[in-house]
Amino acid sequence: MDIKVRLFAMYREAAGASELSWELAEDATLEDLWRGLREAYPELPEVKPAVAVNMEIAALETPLHAGDEVAFLPPVSGGDRKRQRVPCSE
Repeated sequence: MDIKVRLFAMYREAAGASELSWELAEDATLEDLWRGLREAYPELPEVKPAVAVNMEIAALETPLHAGDEVAFLPPVSGGDRKRQRVPCSE
């Protein structure tokens, strides 16, 4: 089955593309897709990413279907909201 893969930030840089078309077995999961991408692009980080399937966050155990769009999302840093200061523009 054919899957559309969207890559953002460090994933895009490691693969050298923001979108890929990826062929998988009919019973493949997100974990299978991630493993295949890591084999093809060893520069991808080893940590398991946040992933969305068809614009909904999904676990790596999620089964995939032909035509799905999978997005690999970069980690987001946080912090103590009380200490964050955001400048306001007028």
